Amino acid sequence: MFRVLSRWGAIITLILLLITLVRQLIKLVTFLLFALKIGIIVVFVGLLLLVVLAMLRGRGRARREAEEI
Repeated sequence: MFRVLSRWGAIITLILLLITLVRQLIKLVTFLLFALKIGIIVVFVGLLLLVVLAMLRGRGRARREAEEI
């Protein structure tokens, strides 16, 4: 009787451990995807700021050149 219960107990324990491992992997992948999305947004905003700054510098240079002439 105890052998049968110990076998079933071991099988159930392994199944529960696998379920826990899969849940943890899903949480890890979700966190990594969230971090990747935030990183992409930060890079996009930075690139947008660089473009705006370049445009403003170009306008300033054009104004200075126009005033010199």
